[in-house]
Amino acid sequence: MFKPFQTAAVLGAGVMGTQIAAHLANAGLTVYLLDIPAKDKNKNKLVETAFKKAKKQSPPIFFTDKTARRITLGNFDEHFHYLADVDWVIEAVVENLTIKQKLLARVENTIRNDTIVSTNTSGLPIHLIAQGRSESFRNRFLGTHFFNPPRYLKLLELIPTPDTSPEVLARMEWFASLYLGKGVVIAKDTPNFIGNRIGMYAVMLAIKSFTDGGGYTIPEIDTLTGTMVGRPKSATFRTIDLVGLDTLMYVGENLYPAIPHDESRDVFQVPQLVRKLVETGTLGAKTSQGFYKKQGKEILSINPVTLVYESAKPLNLGDIEAIAKIPDLRQRLQALYKNQGRAGKFFREFILKVMAYSAHRIPEIADNPADIDRAMRWGFGWELGPFEIWDVLGFETVLADMEAHGISVPDWIKTWKREDIPTEAEINLTAIKSEPKRTLWENPEATLLDLGDGVVLYEFRSKGNTLSLKVIEGFAQILDMIENGDYRGLVIGNEGVNFSAGANLAEMGKMAQSGSLEPIANLIVTYQSLLQRIHYFPKPIVAAIHGRALAGGCELVMACPHIVAAAETYIGLVELAVGLIPGAGGIMRMATWAANRAATESAHHIQPFLMQAFETIGMAKVSKSAYEAQELGFLPANAKIVMNADNRLYIAKQEVICLDKIGYIPPPRNPIMVLGRPARAILEHAAYVMEQGGYITEYDRYLANRLAYVITGGELSAPSLVDESYLLQLEREMFIPLLQQPQTQQRIAHMLKTKKPLRN
Repeated sequence: MFKPFQTAAVLGAGVMGTQIAAHLANAGLTVYLLDIPAKDKNKNKLVETAFKKAKKQSPPIFFTDKTARRITLGNFDEHFHYLADVDWVIEAVVENLTIKQKLLARVENTIRNDTIVSTNTSGLPIHLIAQGRSESFRNRFLGTHFFNPPRYLKLLELIPTPDTSPEVLARMEWFASLYLGKGVVIAKDTPNFIGNRIGMYAVMLAIKSFTDGGGYTIPEIDTLTGTMVGRPKSATFRTIDLVGLDTLMYVGENLYPAIPHDESRDVFQVPQLVRKLVETGTLGAKTSQGFYKKQGKEILSINPVTLVYESAKPLNLGDIEAIAKIPDLRQRLQALYKNQGRAGKFFREFILKVMAYSAHRIPEIADNPADIDRAMRWGFGWELGPFEIWDVLGFETVLADMEAHGISVPDWIKTWKREDIPTEAEINLTAIKSEPKRTLWENPEATLLDLGDGVVLYEFRSKGNTLSLKVIEGFAQILDMIENGDYRGLVIGNEGVNFSAGANLAEMGKMAQSGSLEPIANLIVTYQSLLQRIHYFPKPIVAAIHGRALAGGCELVMACPHIVAAAETYIGLVELAVGLIPGAGGIMRMATWAANRAATESAHHIQPFLMQAFETIGMAKVSKSAYEAQELGFLPANAKIVMNADNRLYIAKQEVICLDKIGYIPPPRNPIMVLGRPARAILEHAAYVMEQGGYITEYDRYLANRLAYVITGGELSAPSLVDESYLLQLEREMFIPLLQQPQTQQRIAHMLKTKKPLRN
């Protein structure tokens, strides 16, 4: 057991320093953010300017606007004494060894004798930065390499020096995982550590496939190094444009001389094309042109000979579209690897070299393959790391192909056995599903899994984790099983990218176009009844949520009486974006939230909260974090919010057990105070003002008025207490006719086609 950090100081308010400070504040720490003094009457001008800019970043670096208040700004002249009271100091100043060493000498003279100090350097040897410091200081010093942006990228590389205390390293690993939500890997103090060493190799290898006469175009290489192979859609060249060609050149020029014993270091030599582009000021996104350039709506790519931007030519990659449509990544990789055309040739040559290079880096940069895999997944967004890909393609097949291509591998690989065991606080659904006896029920789009200890989990696996007909039907069946069986309770969750994208719009659109509204009406009644059953279920039900939970998915979450949410949860009632209003209890529960937030049941106390709920739904707001979801009314105040999303299923299971042990009682059924026509007039006027100001369309206003009608209780002439079924009926009465509206059908069709809302 370790003592968690409560206070921290970040030295350096650059891009990384401000974001690290923000994420520490997200984790609940009191943070001091200091930088050099400005040559101005206000010595805080530099740090204040940097912090003001950081607060405007998109995506946001803070969980909520209030989180920023946990940070105190200061400068090295007037406020260095703040460090005397902190638990952790993070140095994030300019990448200059002398400057860092001088700063740490000053830090040592200021901090307590138990304060941990770390550096966020990515290019300098960690042990050299602490050179000249006392043994006690060096025992408490290490590298903490956050990846940019620190809030959203999971990877944190911890780099101990030979002097770093094992207890300090263990405490940092524990705190970073549990409180910061990080995926931690222990890296060696070698150039670029783990993630950037392997990542830089893969990037430079792909560039050379373009510059060294390989015959592949930029769009072809990005196609073969992007989502098709389980990597981000920015692939290679778009990633370089985002990072900056000058940054790429800087890293390459520093890395090449630092790794004289690397058997593949020639790959890191910066191509002449990159040098030419940097010399001409072509640096990527920050100069609006790099390897790509947007001209109007067209995306052009550069000709390596003429340096002229040209229109994209058709891909010459054979049957690549058929491979791209294979839904399972593992099967897709296998098909691409076996492909005998240009696409397969590129992928084989590329991935064999990446896997072999990764193997040669053990034990130089890491002690085991699992840490390299984790680093690439958590830091670079690869769905599978290089050794996991090796597994997928076949161990012996890859070894034989490496030999055929003249690619060497280290001796240890021939005796390698995969070991990648989840921590105690994690539940791995893939491992559970590999044991047939733990699947208690399933249909094509959902399954009920045995988590052990009398707790079961309902996982839906429809496309986008939508609440399809099969998922809804499955819910009814498994609730009967749980209610009548020997089970403590239920967890609702999954390991998809998002918890749920909501109702299956394609299914609903087909029903609407059939001309008969009866199937939709029946579906709405079924879903409302299901969510009410979940809310008042006699055994504990806990939703373990993460990522996006939208529309019907949000209504499901709001219906669950107990929630475990990853901090990175983005939740909202977004039905108005597709020309509908919430129809499965979302409006009813927001009306309940507004009435419960008020000091009394007087209309003037409820009205401000009702207006907030009306704006939240009407503007289709989506929370930027689980904490903001609480402020918006989507999550209850007692929701358990976890920084490390990998722990959510485990914690949800423990919550079920705890609720069962104390004697579970479902929530009470209380009437809801709604405000009637006077309040509706206020909400409708607000929609009118928004339309007149050009903020919403005429149809948006029409939808807002339907929303106002329901949330205030329909035709009630004065504030009244109503039961939940009354508001649910109003939701149904408004929802069904909206599906017949041409503008709504246009919005649904546009969303299905483009994944973007239509403002008609």
